[in-house]
Amino acid sequence: MTHRPGGSGQMDKYELYCLVDQCFYDTLEHSTAVDADFSMLHRSVPAGWSSARTDTWCYFAPDNEPPLPSQGWKIHVSARVEDAEKAIEAVWDYCLPRGIAFKFLRGMPVHVMVNSKAASRASSGKLITVYPRDEAQLELILKELDELLRDVRGPYILSDLRYNDGPLFVRYGGFAERHCLSPSGERVLAVEDEDGALVPDVRGATFSVPPWTTLPSFLEPQLAARNSVTTTDLPYTIESVLHFSNGGGVYLGRDKRTGERVVLKEARPHAGLDTAGRDAVARIEHERDILERLAGLPAAPALLGYFTLGEHHFLVQEFVDGTPLQRRLVHRYPLTRATCTEQDLAEYTEWAVETLEEVARAVGSLHERGVVFGDLHPDNILLTDDGRVALIDYEVATLAEDRARAALAHPAFAAPPDRQGVDVDRYALACLRLGLFAPQCTIMLPLHRPKVAHLGQLVKETFPVPHGMIDAAVATIAGAGAEHDPAAYLPDLTDWPDLRERLAKAITASATPGRDDRLFPGDVAQFQPGGGLNLAHGAAGVLFALHSTGLGPFPEYERWLRDRARRPVQGSGLGLYDGLHGIAYVLDVLGHREDAHDLVEVCLREKWDRLESALISGLSGIGLNLLHFGHTDLALRAADICAERLGTPVPEISGGTNPRAGLMHGSSGPALLFVHAYERTGDSALLDLAATALQQDLRRCRHSEDGSLQVNQGWRLLPYLDEGSAGIALVLERYLRHRHDEAFETALAELRLAGRARFFVQAGLFTGRAGLIVAGAGNVPELVKGLRWHALPHAGGLAFPGDQLLRLSMDFATGTAGVLFALGVVMGERPCQLPFLEAAPERPHPHYTTEGGVRHGTSRPAGS
Repeated sequence: MTHRPGGSGQMDKYELYCLVDQCFYDTLEHSTAVDADFSMLHRSVPAGWSSARTDTWCYFAPDNEPPLPSQGWKIHVSARVEDAEKAIEAVWDYCLPRGIAFKFLRGMPVHVMVNSKAASRASSGKLITVYPRDEAQLELILKELDELLRDVRGPYILSDLRYNDGPLFVRYGGFAERHCLSPSGERVLAVEDEDGALVPDVRGATFSVPPWTTLPSFLEPQLAARNSVTTTDLPYTIESVLHFSNGGGVYLGRDKRTGERVVLKEARPHAGLDTAGRDAVARIEHERDILERLAGLPAAPALLGYFTLGEHHFLVQEFVDGTPLQRRLVHRYPLTRATCTEQDLAEYTEWAVETLEEVARAVGSLHERGVVFGDLHPDNILLTDDGRVALIDYEVATLAEDRARAALAHPAFAAPPDRQGVDVDRYALACLRLGLFAPQCTIMLPLHRPKVAHLGQLVKETFPVPHGMIDAAVATIAGAGAEHDPAAYLPDLTDWPDLRERLAKAITASATPGRDDRLFPGDVAQFQPGGGLNLAHGAAGVLFALHSTGLGPFPEYERWLRDRARRPVQGSGLGLYDGLHGIAYVLDVLGHREDAHDLVEVCLREKWDRLESALISGLSGIGLNLLHFGHTDLALRAADICAERLGTPVPEISGGTNPRAGLMHGSSGPALLFVHAYERTGDSALLDLAATALQQDLRRCRHSEDGSLQVNQGWRLLPYLDEGSAGIALVLERYLRHRHDEAFETALAELRLAGRARFFVQAGLFTGRAGLIVAGAGNVPELVKGLRWHALPHAGGLAFPGDQLLRLSMDFATGTAGVLFALGVVMGERPCQLPFLEAAPERPHPHYTTEGGVRHGTSRPAGS
């Protein structure tokens, strides 16, 4: 099936990949417990039809029909859980005889996840997609399916226009999977505009018609009906959005009658499902009843009203003018500051202990009314300036007498199955007592419950906590009969051979050479096409880390990678870290040079010059690898394209709708390519370009309160390797080997200062502590010592959780291989550094010249 309609289907959330294995992220197709697919997938596909499956979608298209258009109006079918199988069967029976291509979610767990409270609002509700060939067929399909699906109900698809009042929705978008560069410089799904140019296929949470097309006339009544629902006649005005979830929005408003500020909480029917299958409406009705029971308690906002608008339900409650505990925690937590002193630790501890006592009293007041809060975490705790503690969000609260469990919970505070009733809140309070001193770390506990004792030990070593407070919290979390062996974690941080052996033991024990999609478990990104092979998340990265630290060879694992690299799957990336170029680089490092060169030739047959500039996936990484393999002309072509893009000024904020900064995604990647090209050619104009690129990234940095320079995302500062200060520092250091620049030297010192912090939420290479170690930032021995916060035993060895801390990871970017590599950089006997960030030559070795481009002093606009 060469043409597969629709997008990639990769889900943004991690929860789906936690359903199969308690230890590693994995896909539902590898579940051995239950058949997670919809029953329709057990039907045979008729002759003349092709099908394909991903971890999320199942695609069906006729073989002998003319190809579908690349884009157009598509139909989405929405269905609640109880109607899903019926809707799929109806669409199957309708589309197959008529030769209409379609796709549907592959199973009920995926369907529930897509409609869960934490799911993307842009994709929620989409159970089935149907691909009409033209507007005439669009109208016919809508009319006929509207009759066939008359009894089906489902959540409203926010990105689409609803057809009549049933489960059918339409939107204009891409059928074929095409890509272009977004205004922020990233590769995104694309459609053609009126001039035939590819532009981003925007998939937001509101319906819109692209400017180059018009809404079919038969849909105009549907648009009018949609626009007829307004808030004009309500007794409340909406002033701002406080929060959006898939279940609905939370708005700050004002009562027109009294002028008082209020909070309006919205619930969408059939959306925002929890583990009990309840939708947002069921939960908001429940919250209304709980707030009535808690009337008069300072710990609960007052209930002020309840109404419906269209199909949406709204709860009106008191506006509590407070600050979430999570925001106070982020602002006050001392270990994230390079200048943290013992006095800072003592002052923070005093505040944290007082706050914990106040929160415990608030929770206790709920228990006195017979209510279990059920979802206690720092974002649901408001602290006011006058000392009030208010708990918000009672959707999953339960009655103490029922000894029930909440159907939704923050993973860092979710009680194990043996806790019910008020013990659920007591467990969450214990996690909060640890979490104010070790933020987010309790997320790891389901991976190895005895870790809690080690966390408690680290907290007591670091903070002057009151005697017994942490021990009591540890005992509550661990439960009866818990044991703890400190030697299971990091027994001796100075014993590199033992440490290396234990990390390698965990990595090799996790290998699954019998699988075709991945060899070592890692981040969910490895389930994208080819992701199980690449440098960031796949086998190439793990083998690179093992080889770089003097381990191996591993003939079986290398053969696994070589075999699959010879036949890359459709849709595999081309980049240095996300794709085939990185695999070729690693194969070359491992000594498989013929395989490596063959793979580079495969890459060169693709349209690589249209990619973004990013080191992780685009031209700067590809250019570096082309230099490595001797394709200097093509590498300098990549440098030329990156140079042309430097003319665009960058905003001071990184990320969001703006281009991202940093080594992997920002201008530091092209800067590294320019420096290497200078080292190859001796052309000083390339150093000028590198300086411009570095200035762009430094423009997007801001000084923290401790004086460190970090990447500014507007709402937070980032010190990390991938898009933070650590990655910029590595490239800046290499640049300064060739040209003195006092301002850059000052910036380098300030960038490295971020590494003097003593706590990082994750341990991984790209977005955690290991990246700071590789960058040589701050106090490296202290950074290494801090790996104790996240170390976990696995298979007789030592492992680390990946991004989100929900599962262990063995990959290079997020997990154990990256930690092994980082330790090898600072402790190993042999030189070890990231690709193309090894020690720079003292001076360039110009043995290549050519005409044109950047090689002969061509200057570029500063763009900073």
